[in-house]
Amino acid sequence: MSTPSQFRAIVVDTETDAAGVIQQTAGLHLVDDDSLAPGDVTIDVQFSSINYKDGLALCGKPGVVRVWPLIAGIDIVGVVTGSTDPRWSAGDTVIQNGAGLGERLNGGLAERARVDGASLVRLPDGLTAQQAAAIGTAGFTAMLAVMTLERQGVTPASGPVLVTGAAGGVGSVAISLLAGRGFEVHALTGRRAQLGDYLRGLGATHLVDRAELATVGKPLQTQRWAAVVDSVGSATLANALAQTNYGGVVAACGLAQGADLPTTVMPFILRAVTLAGINSVDAPLALREEAWQRLARELDISQLEALTTVIALDEAFDAAERILAGGVHGRTVVDVRA
Repeated sequence: MSTPSQFRAIVVDTETDAAGVIQQTAGLHLVDDDSLAPGDVTIDVQFSSINYKDGLALCGKPGVVRVWPLIAGIDIVGVVTGSTDPRWSAGDTVIQNGAGLGERLNGGLAERARVDGASLVRLPDGLTAQQAAAIGTAGFTAMLAVMTLERQGVTPASGPVLVTGAAGGVGSVAISLLAGRGFEVHALTGRRAQLGDYLRGLGATHLVDRAELATVGKPLQTQRWAAVVDSVGSATLANALAQTNYGGVVAACGLAQGADLPTTVMPFILRAVTLAGINSVDAPLALREEAWQRLARELDISQLEALTTVIALDEAFDAAERILAGGVHGRTVVDVRA
């Protein structure tokens, strides 16, 4: 029987098999407050989400979790129950994305969390807690990418923008944000027949077959894009760079295909292409607050809700397997109370 100090959490740990091989495991457990990380703000978590990183962690893949045992989940949306940080008081609804959650700090796939208040953002007016979780790290990252393109001078008059990994969380929100600003958005996907209507509904005007960019091509190719938002990496990113217009900008924020980048310096020194990295994990507080305020004002909430699926905490493992298999589109919100 549980006690008031106990709560449910998805915990990632390691175990040694009969052959002496250390393997990473994940399971839903009943834990107590001693499992919480040090921090100055305690939160009753309402919602988290399933991102690609969460998929890796929950399916035992290396590269995300760095300490064990660890509560998974790189997103938290919930209500403050206690705080020694003067910025926060009991009853405040707050958001935390990245900042080490689910990697080196206990995360949001749990009913309770304790965090450092310095990277928390207040739930913006106009968003519910569930909508904020639907945006999550993926939508936050998409907004950072769009802001980067804008700061580099990319406008709708510059020409088409390619969004890779278009049906994923980052890609879906990026398409919606860019289309809402009047950009001509080209969506790269391997599921045109299955998800074409979905992507057009978000605002994509052209669908590009993923296979066109999936294998390494020439270092310079026909110029096609004024800008790119890429969450795929590897050969796809290399080809996107090779096809970007003179003076164009590529915002790179993911590695779904791989962490390698098989390219040359030619796009940079012969076409003045800018490769801009997007790091949502360590984004400073001022940038976090700006991005979230803009998401609340500018993202089409009806589109967000249409691309969102809500699941219970114990369904997170199936969702993790599907996201790694490429079987998920849009955003998956976890109601940790269910």
